[in-house]
Amino acid sequence: MRFVTKTIVGLAGLACIGIAPAPQDDSLDGYRLIWNDEFNTDGPPDPTRWTYDTHRNRDGWYNNELQYYARDRPENARVENGHLIIQARRETLTSAQVSDAGGQTYTSARLITRGKAEWTYGFYEVKAKIPCGRGSWPAIWMLPVADAEWPAGGEIDIMEHVGHARGEVHGTVHTTRYNHTQGTERGGKKRVRDACDAFHRYQVLWTPEGINFGIDDVGYYRFRNDGRGDPATWPFDAPFYMILNIAVGGDWGGAEGVDDRAFPQTMEVDYVRVFSRAE
Repeated sequence: MRFVTKTIVGLAGLACIGIAPAPQDDSLDGYRLIWNDEFNTDGPPDPTRWTYDTHRNRDGWYNNELQYYARDRPENARVENGHLIIQARRETLTSAQVSDAGGQTYTSARLITRGKAEWTYGFYEVKAKIPCGRGSWPAIWMLPVADAEWPAGGEIDIMEHVGHARGEVHGTVHTTRYNHTQGTERGGKKRVRDACDAFHRYQVLWTPEGINFGIDDVGYYRFRNDGRGDPATWPFDAPFYMILNIAVGGDWGGAEGVDDRAFPQTMEVDYVRVFSRAE
């Protein structure tokens, strides 16, 4: 099947960057598919591609978030009818049920590719439908493999959304110089009115020159490498891994409270695809 290469157009006069969705047996112009999960087999997430991040359950998660991230629990993460289902639920797991219970009143899942698949540069596309209940904080994002203290190693947020701002999708980078704790993060946002009702393709094109954010082949923000060789502004020449999760509450997600009546909250992912520049 032949797909026509589409274009992400940058903001306000930025150059066009040729990128496009493609099936798993095809490639983009100048790029080739190197990793993907199409979620075609019902059951738990593929353990050759994904693992669970649970390391902060006992101590509590960052940003004053309220969730417990479960491991190997189909109520929170499963593949069903061709989609990955991540579900945040209003419930408390006790120490009799899980060894790392932290007393949280919500459960969710945080899936990562660390130790399974990691990349430097490339085109990333995740087709997903996200939740919009107040207090939900779904994210598709990347962190560095190296254990640098955040934010020194960098962070790439392909998609973030908070339920109290329905349909407002954010793409952001964080570094030592640019991060939300200082109010200096760099990013953009795009209104997607049916983000909670329909699937959309959340995209990043990451090259040595910059990181470009798009939704459904339309670009809305470009972060440029300033070329100074300063890791405080550009730590993005190292391997990163992918993260899919729904957080609950927190400094941003819970800024207008959490509506317990809205739970459970579900993110559905149709596929994750990673392309690398062809040699």
